[in-house]
Amino acid sequence: MISRLEDYCLSLPGARAEFPFGPDPKVMKVGGKMFALLSGDGDAISLKCDPAIAERLREQHAAVKPGYHLNKKHWNTIALDGTFTLSELTDMVRHSYDLVVSGLPKAERAKLK
Repeated sequence: MISRLEDYCLSLPGARAEFPFGPDPKVMKVGGKMFALLSGDGDAISLKCDPAIAERLREQHAAVKPGYHLNKKHWNTIALDGTFTLSELTDMVRHSYDLVVSGLPKAERAKLK
C-alpha cells in the first residue's frame, strides 16, 4: 500500500521526495513544503488536514491519530491497517496536497499548472 501511495504522491504536479530527517520518514513536498510523510516500515502515513475534518476523522476511526511529531491541529497520522481503501487514502493525500498548494505564493502555484 505504501508504495502505491508514494507513487500517487509523486504523480502530483511539482511533488518530490526528500529525507530531511534521515532515512525515515520519506517526506513528500511541493513548493518546498511538506504534504505527506511516509513511514519507512510502511505502516503509516501522515497528512495535512483541515482541522475540522481532522478532528472528525479521529473521532470516527481508531486508525487516525493526531500527527506524530507534527502540529496536532493540522496533521493526522493514519495507520495503514486496512481501515481505508486506496481510493480513500489518495483522496486524503490530494486534500493534503491541495491545502499546501493553496498556501504557496501565487507565482509558485502558477508553476504547478
